[in-house]
Amino acid sequence: MKKKKPTSKPEENYPVDEELPEGWKSVVLEDHIYIAARIGWRGLKREEYTKEGPLFLAVKDIQENGFIDFQNVTDHLSEYRYDESPEIQLKEEDIIITKDGTIGKIGFVKDLPGKVTVNSSLLVVRPSSEILPRFLFFYFRSADFQKIVRERITGSAVPHLFQKDIKKFRILVPPLAEQQRIVARVEALLSHVNAARERVSRVPLIMKKFRQAVLSAACTGKLTEGWREENLDVESGSQLLERIAGKASHSTVPYDDDPPLSLPEIPESWEWSRCFPLSDPKRDITYGVIKLGVPIKGGIPTLRSSDVRWLHIDNSDVKTINPDIASQYSRTFLKGGEIVITVRGSLGGIAVVPQSMAGYNISREVAVLPLLSGLDAKYFSYAIASIWSQNWLSEVTKGVAYTGINIRDLKRLPLPLPPLAEQHEIVRRVGLLFERADVIDREVEAAGRRCERLTQAVLARAFSGKL
Repeated sequence: MKKKKPTSKPEENYPVDEELPEGWKSVVLEDHIYIAARIGWRGLKREEYTKEGPLFLAVKDIQENGFIDFQNVTDHLSEYRYDESPEIQLKEEDIIITKDGTIGKIGFVKDLPGKVTVNSSLLVVRPSSEILPRFLFFYFRSADFQKIVRERITGSAVPHLFQKDIKKFRILVPPLAEQQRIVARVEALLSHVNAARERVSRVPLIMKKFRQAVLSAACTGKLTEGWREENLDVESGSQLLERIAGKASHSTVPYDDDPPLSLPEIPESWEWSRCFPLSDPKRDITYGVIKLGVPIKGGIPTLRSSDVRWLHIDNSDVKTINPDIASQYSRTFLKGGEIVITVRGSLGGIAVVPQSMAGYNISREVAVLPLLSGLDAKYFSYAIASIWSQNWLSEVTKGVAYTGINIRDLKRLPLPLPPLAEQHEIVRRVGLLFERADVIDREVEAAGRRCERLTQAVLARAFSGKL
């Protein structure tokens, strides 16, 4: 049995009254706060979620800087459920702490729009008159308190922050007038940090749009316009497919879809095809193992939807299953070079299987597309990942509670087919542009870490009386 990592007691996290600034004192929060949560609370029934009524705050509604945008809170609950828990009906300047899931996020209630309460993953904290709410909010965001959070994450299989962790936490409290000065100074300094953090936070969305713009240009021929002008004597897309699949390939997309297809314009040397005629006739486009069973050490690695991401496979947590179960689905054993696509649950995952994963299998959440020999799998993964293909697949997605794409519909997915040499050139150019985007992503991550370090440096000086 694995032993839990020992954790320090919360009351040991700060020294008692030794070498403190004049007028400061060390206190245990238990005597200076009110704290409440939903205890023994049954979950909401679907009919108790309402389109209007009291707002129902969740972990997702608390931003990293502690701001709560009540305008974007999407959950509401009945007046009855709101009234049955008056102790957690939010008030102005309440402090919110996440205790389950993404524990340790700290929110501050400001400009309440009306009736608001919290779900069972959140704690409500209100300090006594000796501690300013804003002062305590910043204290909870400091490294000293967040240390407890880190210990809970590493010391437990299911991270959970207990009320006792907060009650027994010791903090340094200056006189109220100095608390006010500290809060004002911290807010002034962090306003610059938060402005930088906000700008940085917008970059990932910009880069996501950039990558989609690259794929859109790549898969409609715009990215390689100049290349085509210099390479006129190449085998066309239709000639390529006829050569590798035969005259009976039926590559041209018929216009009998309901509703009729509105295909993007592509170059004359390209051809519109579908997944099915582009696939290896000796192997089927299909999904994999229906019931994986319990993980088996040394078993067959089997890709699930959580492993297949946008244009890459995350192999950090691949499940290995009983070889006897995997052998019942021999048609979906991977050889390397296929395209895998998520068709159940979390959609949008598309990736080319590396040769190192030959011998893996796939679950029913994932479909395999084994391409004809002579096609560039990387290019077609880009085509399927492009916004046009994803929109098409969204239109044919079935289900409500558990969405999915039928294999029949996946086989019908229209795909642009360029000449083979142009496929290779597209892959080369997209790779270069994505490499530049990856560099920007790493720089953004580093900037985010610098913002957090600067925040903690400000808070550390503030709560040691050195600000």
